Amino acid sequence: MNLEDSLILLTAAAAAGAVNALAGGGTLISFPVLLALGVPPIAANVTNAVALCPGYFGATLAQRRNLEGAAAHLKLCVPAALIGGLLGAWILVRTHERTFQALVPFMLFLASLLLAIQDKVREFVARRVSRGDGHTMRLLAALLVGAGGVYGGFFSAGMSVILLAVVALTVDASFTRLNALKQVLAFAVNVAAAVFFLFSDHLLWHVAIIMAAGALAGGAIGGRVAGRVKPATLRWTVVAIGFSLAIYYWLKALR
Repeated sequence: MNLEDSLILLTAAAAAGAVNALAGGGTLISFPVLLALGVPPIAANVTNAVALCPGYFGATLAQRRNLEGAAAHLKLCVPAALIGGLLGAWILVRTHERTFQALVPFMLFLASLLLAIQDKVREFVARRVSRGDGHTMRLLAALLVGAGGVYGGFFSAGMSVILLAVVALTVDASFTRLNALKQVLAFAVNVAAAVFFLFSDHLLWHVAIIMAAGALAGGAIGGRVAGRVKPATLRWTVVAIGFSLAIYYWLKALR
């Protein structure tokens, strides 16, 4: 990998970090760039997950004050998220390269769709919170979080939207606390998958280090300009890019 490729990766990771800080969906930027540079799909997914892991940590720290009183849920859901993330990562590294490559356009489409309906998910969460039905359903929450973790360990794009919907369905809490729970669970899934990937032959260490530096810088920049950029505008831009890429890779697979 030459200097030009390294600069492209650094820029893409910085953009992904900024987008994640502002609206979510950064993987829809960094993952396709890795593919465009000739990185095999599974290696691209593994490396991207490891490189963007610090961003999840920063977001979790920012939400920690909103977790008071959530210990009972975390005791069940965090282990479920860790197990789900490990299982998803295990499935990924045992998936044939051609099979995963065939799944890429469908996963990009699903991730773009989840990002597109993010506001609808939030509206659903707000309605559910206002109803206050009083049912915690902790065991069901852990089961569904584990299932969401499997998806996140296999392909992280759109995972946060899935986890937010899961906790909204099963946990009786305010929106602020639900969002904080979602962030912790997404971090747990990503960490579990990333640790598993550290021992995988698919991880490109030099690429991950470059991208991690870019993602950290992008996240910091995104946090500072958050008040000046409309998240909805940015999110729909990413959604459009994601759908376009899904169509591109689908047509490419048909050739």
